Amino acid sequence: MRNCDRDVVVEEPPRRAVSLNQSTTEIMLSLGLQDRMVGTATWTEPVAPHLATANARVPRLAENTPSFEGVLATEPDIVLGAYHAVFTDQRVASRDRFEQLGVPTYLSPSNCLPEEAPLGRPTELDDIYREVREIATIFGVPERGEALVAQLRGRVAAAQARVAGLRSRDEQSVLFWFARTESPYVAGGTGSPAIMARALGVRNAYEDVASMWPQVGWEEVLSREPTVLVLGDLTRDQEGDSLKSKMDFLRGDPAVSQLEAVRRQDWIPMSGTALNVSMRTVDGIEALADKLVAMERQG
Repeated sequence: MRNCDRDVVVEEPPRRAVSLNQSTTEIMLSLGLQDRMVGTATWTEPVAPHLATANARVPRLAENTPSFEGVLATEPDIVLGAYHAVFTDQRVASRDRFEQLGVPTYLSPSNCLPEEAPLGRPTELDDIYREVREIATIFGVPERGEALVAQLRGRVAAAQARVAGLRSRDEQSVLFWFARTESPYVAGGTGSPAIMARALGVRNAYEDVASMWPQVGWEEVLSREPTVLVLGDLTRDQEGDSLKSKMDFLRGDPAVSQLEAVRRQDWIPMSGTALNVSMRTVDGIEALADKLVAMERQG
């Protein structure tokens, strides 16, 4: 299989897999692969509730980034990751280091490049579906991959149907606020939030910025007049990460508190996992659709 400009070769379906990121882990658990996993790592929030039983059967190597030696100690026959950074010597190890030891690796096709690198095109739902199919194929269960993709497609279609008749949909502009309060990181036109906005036919307030998480100023945010705010509820303990810190800022800042979306409290929380490209992007689509429906009913 060709994966991020390199070949992934497995002689037989892996039986001792290590997943380095939560989003990859949740795909594998959704495919029923827990008995073929010998370790997980880099947990940013609790596992999806419906996967908790399966997840309990898999050893957790580390809450955050595991060591290269710790991963090798599990004797993996494949190592999977969701982000380019995890396969660097600054984090776990490069893909080359694993492969020199005979351990194949797989990287999410949505994140082949470093996070700061410009993308040739926006990420799409099809990229998420592709990752599901590829992981299922690697493990010899392609039919499970197709079933999971069909389930995800059905959920997206149901969310789209809920908003299809909304009169106000064309008027909505959504600001996806990821982190920081003084100079916030917001969603540009290439990542998971952009997928959500396109799927539901609403405008991402920063869809014109061709990067995943541009850092902007509040004066510019106010000039764009977003009508809906999606507030990242991150588990990291840094300034502006939590939902509470964002809500406190919105209510307390003299200028930002006058934004109509703030005065009307037209905001919803969203997990960091959903705000990054993953299966939980579909959770985000559903949550945003529900909010748009509720706003129209409220008038």
